Amino acid sequence: MSAQAAGTLIVPLTADHAEQVLAIYQAGIDEGDATFETAAPGWEAFDAAKLPEHRFAAVDEHGGVLGWVAASRVSDRCAYAGVVEHSVYVHPAARGRGVASALLTALVESTERAGIWTIQSGVFPENTASLAVHARAGFRVIGTRERIGRHHGRWRDVVLLERRSPVIH
Repeated sequence: MSAQAAGTLIVPLTADHAEQVLAIYQAGIDEGDATFETAAPGWEAFDAAKLPEHRFAAVDEHGGVLGWVAASRVSDRCAYAGVVEHSVYVHPAARGRGVASALLTALVESTERAGIWTIQSGVFPENTASLAVHARAGFRVIGTRERIGRHHGRWRDVVLLERRSPVIH
């Protein structure tokens, strides 16, 4: 699988990418507007939580990871079999080059092939770049969960986003 984003190749995310993926995740965590998490998990926990067929890395010509996207099940209940929640992170030095868009395109393609009808996510409203890239990828705002959790001692809102597949009915 490939997608063109300024010399970027989109490939399945594997254990070979673990160190760089977790470092990018930690960089997003450290910036403060990406997640309620305070530390990236170890690879085993990350790997166990993400669906193998719906996770991708954006790599440069030398194999360096520029970003990643991964999806998890929302619920084990059969009614939610076609719903996943995703995260997408881009290395700070690779932002503004279309990496997130290419990763989201790969995720949409893989989920639609698998019959998944909804991709959802929660984004802090301060993360305007993430909200914009999701809007360009066909996600819509469902609503805002106000003061849903505390993060570094302050209450944070989360904007709920979803992309409903136009081809899975």
